[in-house]
Amino acid sequence: MSGPIRDIVIVGGGTAGWMAAAAFAKVLGGRFAIRLIESDEIGIVGVGESTVPHLKLFNNLLGIDEAEFVRRTQGTFKLGIQFDDWGRIGERYFHSFGGLGPDLGLLPFHQYWLKARRQGKAADLGTYSLNALAAGQGRFMVSASDVPPTSPLANIAYAYQFDAGLYARFLREYAERHGVQRIEGKIVDVALQPDSGFVEAVTLASGARIAGDLFVDCSGFRGLLIEQTLHAGYDDFSRWLPCDRAVAVACEKVGPPTPYTRATARSAGWQWRIPLQHRIGNGHVYSSAHLSDDEAAATLLKHLDGRPLGEPRVLRFTAGMRRKFWDRNVVALGLASGFMEPLESTSIYMVQSGIARFLNLFPWSDFDPVLMDRYNAQSVFEYERIRDFLILHYHATERTDSAFWNDCRTMAIPPSLAETIRLFRDSGRFFRQGEEMFALVSWVQVMIGQGIVPEQYHPLVDQVAQSDVDGYIANVGRVIASCVQAMPSHAAFIERCCAAVPVPA
Repeated sequence: MSGPIRDIVIVGGGTAGWMAAAAFAKVLGGRFAIRLIESDEIGIVGVGESTVPHLKLFNNLLGIDEAEFVRRTQGTFKLGIQFDDWGRIGERYFHSFGGLGPDLGLLPFHQYWLKARRQGKAADLGTYSLNALAAGQGRFMVSASDVPPTSPLANIAYAYQFDAGLYARFLREYAERHGVQRIEGKIVDVALQPDSGFVEAVTLASGARIAGDLFVDCSGFRGLLIEQTLHAGYDDFSRWLPCDRAVAVACEKVGPPTPYTRATARSAGWQWRIPLQHRIGNGHVYSSAHLSDDEAAATLLKHLDGRPLGEPRVLRFTAGMRRKFWDRNVVALGLASGFMEPLESTSIYMVQSGIARFLNLFPWSDFDPVLMDRYNAQSVFEYERIRDFLILHYHATERTDSAFWNDCRTMAIPPSLAETIRLFRDSGRFFRQGEEMFALVSWVQVMIGQGIVPEQYHPLVDQVAQSDVDGYIANVGRVIASCVQAMPSHAAFIERCCAAVPVPA
């Protein structure tokens, strides 16, 4: 019988490396030696500053105080993403976290909304979302404990917008307090076991040799262990996700921070805006086949809210995933495992998901392939479903103003996405597969927001009396509007609960 794993070596720091180190230290306790190797000579990408609600669960696992976390990372709160100019220029919709109205009988709210919309009796879909309506008014609060459990204020879904570099530093302090050893150094060689092909040790420029039982590759795009050493392979998604570069720069904050991220479609890609307490993060994601780096940077700088706080820097990437996320005794996390562009803020979530999946399948020292196969299959499923959701944003458009959007609108899409669209276009139905990340409410908001309006509604809607449907829709709108009015402004909530120390100009 094989024995337990004792030595875990994490290659690379940044958000992915320190998330892994902190989680392993918390869950695995003192029975494992956990070391993280990173070099100050090697920079980190560090543009991921917008998240999804799942991160709250990760922080709760670590026992992190939310207010301290937000203060330390110059964070703000996020109710969703505002999409400008995606379906058509001049149009806007909001992809909010949380639900729409409550279900009625067997059917979700949007089915009744579809009927009411056809009759001219319903407002825009976002009117029935607490998050969307609050975001538009700049309001925010966490879930209230002094309201009935059925109140929309009792269960508010939200995420965070923060400085990823500060989050990595915060997690490093946490991990080191819990016994993780940080080793400064640049890896210059990787030794494999001659019989098994497992990674045996890495050698640093200093000559130090670091051996381990398990290696976690958080080395970024280069995939030092998973790709450069083990040659796991890479599945390229660029035929569906054509953006392959991003230019990023922060700018001075202007006005109170919005409780949402904004994604504005441009002629050859899109631009993000992520407000923090001390600055605004900005980036332009684009296709190098349709736009030069200089043109992309000029477009970004032209649309900043405030004075840039540095020179724009260009990042190059290829959307896709490793063919093996776990190969032999190496597990890849973060950019080393693959890359989905930041359109729906999934990067940090996928690190978190990979950590949770691996801990659930944590091996003995023999690394039984059945565990690897299950991990890899689940990872592929997750990547492909997120891939389809991102492709939807590009493909479901009526824009004809540029070659980029013409290419996106007319491209062949994966059969899985084509079937999802056909099903929804028929009568507004969507069925979540397994534990895929994006649920019904997300697909509904994006599809309708980008012009995929169902031809019919579910026939069982007509089992409910017309007067009851009318009253139901109207009541949801009234309750949501009333709840939003009870919420403080986002800026006031931060000032009262988690204001960070001002950063000198």
